[in-house]
Amino acid sequence: MHDDLPDNAVPFLLLASFRGLIDELHRRLAERGFGDVRALHGMAMQAIGGGCTATELAKRLGVSKQAAAKTAQALGALGLLHSEINPRDRRERRLNPTPRGNLMLAESGRILTELVGTWRETVGDDDVDITIRTLAATDHGRRSMTDVSDWL
Repeated sequence: MHDDLPDNAVPFLLLASFRGLIDELHRRLAERGFGDVRALHGMAMQAIGGGCTATELAKRLGVSKQAAAKTAQALGALGLLHSEINPRDRRERRLNPTPRGNLMLAESGRILTELVGTWRETVGDDDVDITIRTLAATDHGRRSMTDVSDWL
């Protein structure tokens, strides 16, 4: 199909594919009532998962505690996140998704599965499975999958 592409096209193909997925994800999220959610919000919510502290969020995102706190505040303003005092350590606040935050994460997962499904229709299951295994096996520059430090 594109056998003539040089190896140095890989970063650009990855970026274009990523942007295409994320742009379409957010278009569909907007249709489902999440028009206020941006890519950074989604990545931060993925990093928070079932809940974490601001310190843990900073580590997962690869950012300062101050940047993590600012991100958490923005997520709270969107109704995606709430914080509560950690009952085991009252000096610490626990960040937890709200029902709206959990719904947004679930919708995002469904949409991304649909979008990868279009890849499967285009190039076939085997090629998509190989791509996923290849990306999972490569060195990510020692970054976590939710490291957005360059975006903040």
